[in-house]
Amino acid sequence: MVATLRVMLDQVVAPTDPILAEASRELAAALVRRAPEGCAVEAIAPAGGSGDLDEIPGIAGAQRTALARRELVTALQLGVGTGIGGGMIHSPTMLAPLVRHSRTHDHDQTVVTLWDLGPWESPDEYSRNTVSWHKAMLKRAVKHADAVVVPTHAIADRLGEISKLGKRIRVISGAAPHTFRVPSDEVGRRRVLNLPEGYILLSGGPGASLALDIGFGGVAASGIDLPVVILDVPEGSEPAVADLASAAGVPEHRLHMRGSLDAADRAAVYGGALAFVAPSRRSAFPWRVVDALALGVPLVAVESPVHTEIIADGGTIVPGADAPTLRDGLADALSTALESTESADRLAVMAADRGRSFSWNESAERVWQLHAEL
Repeated sequence: MVATLRVMLDQVVAPTDPILAEASRELAAALVRRAPEGCAVEAIAPAGGSGDLDEIPGIAGAQRTALARRELVTALQLGVGTGIGGGMIHSPTMLAPLVRHSRTHDHDQTVVTLWDLGPWESPDEYSRNTVSWHKAMLKRAVKHADAVVVPTHAIADRLGEISKLGKRIRVISGAAPHTFRVPSDEVGRRRVLNLPEGYILLSGGPGASLALDIGFGGVAASGIDLPVVILDVPEGSEPAVADLASAAGVPEHRLHMRGSLDAADRAAVYGGALAFVAPSRRSAFPWRVVDALALGVPLVAVESPVHTEIIADGGTIVPGADAPTLRDGLADALSTALESTESADRLAVMAADRGRSFSWNESAERVWQLHAEL
């Protein structure tokens, strides 16, 4: 008898968040690669959508719901019937049929994943609908989920404070894409993206929790006159990000803002970076920090429970209780990191060593183990 793990892949066929879409594809592919003997992976996906499940080789089958993604999101929030339930269900997001089921008698399981506590910690940076949906789904998870996966112990501790999930919170990390490496045509890709060679790299938008103002302040105070590239800038937010940079002392002519990039282009951007600066202290998985570790980019980060856990000894972590202290600390750390080739090379080796700790294959094995334990 084949044991089938059914994976929610709404973000693959109808993506609304590029990061969650990439994570969903990577986890599903790793679950197929690491499936124990006698086990298979099937997909659950909403009707319609522009994505293609065929890009994940080895999927044993797919169930398409009668509802398109938008309607499915609402139905699952309300807990109404969607025809999805039954069997082992794993969702790389919070989107899942969180309804009453029997793990003991019917062997049904439902596990969801929460990567980011932003809707609880900085709700003003999200739409009202987004915040209400996440809070409603967490309430449903408290009632009906067999486990809720989070990517770090720091986030697990924080989630334990805002929910009554108890021992159902499990920690399984994310990772950089399985084949993430600087491409051989990196220079050409950077030319197409109209980027210079040799720059300081950051990621994010103008939201206060992303702390780009502190990152820009550290770059300006370091006195290092290099271009500054910012990834994942939301469309339409470029003027606000430019204003933050200008107020911190980084003139607009040094800025190069880009939105979400696919893995190959993103790796090419990292390939041209002299250092990556991570100023945010959010309770969220730091995807771009993990990218930097995977590619051995010298890393300078503001101290936070998440950064301390993820980066460990893979980069320079800057302590501080207030913005001025953090800016000065980032400036000193950047200056030290880039003061010589030897210093930069040492940090690059440290980052690459730590980067080997994160693997979608290992995450998939832990997902299979979780469902076996349940």
